[in-house]
Amino acid sequence: MIISMTGFGRGEWKQDNQEINVEIRTLNNRYLDVNMRIPKSMYMYEDEIKNQIRQYINRGRVNLTITLKNNSQEHGAFQINFELASHYLKLLNALKKELKLKDSPDLEHLLQFRDIFLVEPDELLSDEIWGTVKKVVDMALANLRQMRLDEGQSLSEDLQKRIQILDEKIAAIEELAVSRVQQEYERVRERIRQLGIVENVDEGRLETEVALMASRMDITEECIRFKSHNKLFLAAMDSDEPAGRKLNFLLQEMTREANTIGAKAYDAQIAHLVVDIKEEVEKIREQVQNIE
Repeated sequence: MIISMTGFGRGEWKQDNQEINVEIRTLNNRYLDVNMRIPKSMYMYEDEIKNQIRQYINRGRVNLTITLKNNSQEHGAFQINFELASHYLKLLNALKKELKLKDSPDLEHLLQFRDIFLVEPDELLSDEIWGTVKKVVDMALANLRQMRLDEGQSLSEDLQKRIQILDEKIAAIEELAVSRVQQEYERVRERIRQLGIVENVDEGRLETEVALMASRMDITEECIRFKSHNKLFLAAMDSDEPAGRKLNFLLQEMTREANTIGAKAYDAQIAHLVVDIKEEVEKIREQVQNIE
C-alpha cells in the first residue's frame, strides 16, 4: 500500500464554553518521531496519545498540537496563589526592615514574582474531557490518513508508469544482447583479416574464444533479476503492509543489476540504455523517500 509520509489532519470539538482543537502534520523521516505541544494538564497522557498515533502511522516525523480552551466567565486564564503571594510580601517587609529602606513593598513589587500566577487553573483533566480529547485526536488522525492515502494514490500511479519504462528499457537491452555474440564473432574475424592471418586461424579455437567471451558478456541473468525486481516492486505497492522500506531495498538491487549489465555488455547502445535506467531509478528513489 502506498501511503505518503507528508500530510495534515485537523480535529475540532466545541460545546458550550469549551473547545478542543487538534492539528497533526507529518513529514518524511526514516523512523517514527513524534513531537507534541500539549497543555501541562495532559502531560500524564503523553504515552496514550503516542499509542493512538502508532495505530495510524508507522514512519515519519509527526508534529501534534492540542489546544484546550474554556471561555466561561467564571474561569479566567489566571489564578492567584494567595498563600505564596503573602509569603513573598512577608519576605519583602523583612528585607525592608533589615536594610532600613524607606519605601514599603507594594503590588508592583509582588508582580515581579511570576509564580504567584497559575496559568492553567485545572492541573488534571476530568475523565470526560480526556475521553473527548481522545476522540478529537482520532478525528485528526483519520483526516490525516485520508490525505496521506490520496497523495499515495497519486504517487502509485506515477511509479507504475516509471516501472513500465524500466521494463521497456530492459526488453530493449535483451533484444540488443541477442545479436551481441554474432557481432563479436564478426568483429574478431574482421580484426584477424586486417592482420592478414586468416589462413592460419583455427576456426575451432576461434569459436571457443568467442564462446568464452560471450559467456563473460552474457547479461541474461541480470535482466531476469531486474524484471523480477520490477514485479516485486509492483506487488509491494499493492500490499496491505507499508511498502517504503521494501521499495528502497528493491531500488538498491535494481541499481546493482544495472551497473552489472553496463559493465558486462560492452556495447554502446546498451550502455546508453543503462544510463537511462539508472536515471529513471533515481527519479523513483526520490518519490519513494516520501512513502511510509
